[in-house]
Amino acid sequence: MVVTGAAGFIGSHVTDALSAAGHEVLAVDAPGRSLAPEAARRMWARVASRPGVTAVEADLALDDLDPLAAADVVVHLAGRPSVRSSWGAGRAVAERDNVLATGRLLAACAGRPARLRPRVVVASSSSVYGSAGRRPNREDDPPHPASPYAASKVEVERLAALAARDGTRTVLLRYFSVYGPRQRPDMAFHRFVEAALDGRPLPVFGDGRRSRSFTHVRDVVAATLAAAAADLPPGIPVNVGHPEPVAVRSAIGLLTGVLGVRPQIQREAPVAGDAARTWADPGRAARLLGWTAGIGLAEGLADQIAWHRSLRVREGVRVG
Repeated sequence: MVVTGAAGFIGSHVTDALSAAGHEVLAVDAPGRSLAPEAARRMWARVASRPGVTAVEADLALDDLDPLAAADVVVHLAGRPSVRSSWGAGRAVAERDNVLATGRLLAACAGRPARLRPRVVVASSSSVYGSAGRRPNREDDPPHPASPYAASKVEVERLAALAARDGTRTVLLRYFSVYGPRQRPDMAFHRFVEAALDGRPLPVFGDGRRSRSFTHVRDVVAATLAAAAADLPPGIPVNVGHPEPVAVRSAIGLLTGVLGVRPQIQREAPVAGDAARTWADPGRAARLLGWTAGIGLAEGLADQIAWHRSLRVREGVRVG
């Protein structure tokens, strides 16, 4: 099996789970292109040391991808994340690392006879929907991308659908606000926990009223592995998200409650293109994958906080 983006937040967890299950894994990444390259390089070294894992540095937008297409399954998690970083000069980076890279990977798969092509699980995002309305988003809702990042994911989905019509078995997983251990330093809960442990105000974009279907990374891994093993209709999108949206300020209350500190907020300008609410309807995942999110936000935040504390112990930093 191939995992692209194997040094990333979700990718490292997926690689660990496949290794633990006894699979031979070709882990692929370009850690230097990460939004957090130092953290990615540390994780890359950890991933490369796992039993059964062969780690290969490759830029999907430049390098030969034929060896990846020879696998039975490709879990394609590589790409440029973040609504916030996709504006301005980041637009071209999102196009390159999301659209161009995915197109080249799918083209490499299409170069093989149809019966020998891998199943390709492609990471998409809840951002393709824009803001949810009065009900949770379902997979047949039309896309309303509000940022260059979201638009790049809509194009990734279009390429995967075209590949499916051409005989490549693709499935699209629309991840909703993933959190948990190994979150990138630019992500909200990582920033909140580190600020709280340092005794600093928590940096919040906007007024904290935005709500999210926060989904723990262990649940996301379970859905991803189920999709990699399932015989699904080619090109189908599947929501991978917790069905209960929670406001950011309520999440902060849970987080500071676990830490036993009073919440202090530093308000920052809202992010352009950031959805007012994401809200997942996970019914298709339940029907096709037998998957539902099992980890509530309080439990999941406690897990992430424990990870931050363990990092500080290893690095000799004061634990708040």
